[in-house]
Amino acid sequence: MMSATGVRGRRFVGSADAAGAQIRPATEADQSEITRIVRSSNINPFGLHWPRFLIAEDQGRITGVGQVKQHGDGSRELASIAVVPEYRHKGVATAVVNALLARESGVLYLTCRRQMGPFYNRFGFVTVGREEMSPYFRRIAWATNPPRFLVRLFGFGEEGGLIMKRAASPAATSPSPDAP
Repeated sequence: MMSATGVRGRRFVGSADAAGAQIRPATEADQSEITRIVRSSNINPFGLHWPRFLIAEDQGRITGVGQVKQHGDGSRELASIAVVPEYRHKGVATAVVNALLARESGVLYLTCRRQMGPFYNRFGFVTVGREEMSPYFRRIAWATNPPRFLVRLFGFGEEGGLIMKRAASPAATSPSPDAP
């Protein structure tokens, strides 16, 4: 297990509140809780296969989850970052993201709600245009910002979303402890 301060000996942003959290690989027994947490967070509920997940745990309770998944075109995505409501804004998501990034050295993508962009900027992710996206993300780009007529017709996608990319750089695995 890795503590919330365990990646390269650096404390995670917000780790004072998440100090009791332990980050560990998921087990098959965690599958139903992973699914429940992701679905209750209203994020993409597809591709929730437990072997790809890391779990944040506090005194035996799963408090947050996250994964990196590979797509058919070879691109990799930081995905399914979700925290149970009573543990939000306490550094749990930051600890999960840091632990996942510590295991990755290549380019990573993610999709997120527009308001989450600044959170992921702290980890080196930047919003990208279609020309910088892998084929998989070019195909799904319409879903993050659907055409206006669909928004009016069906009432979805009003927030809009982002596709972000983090360049291959092992030096950028965690935000500065002084980051806001």
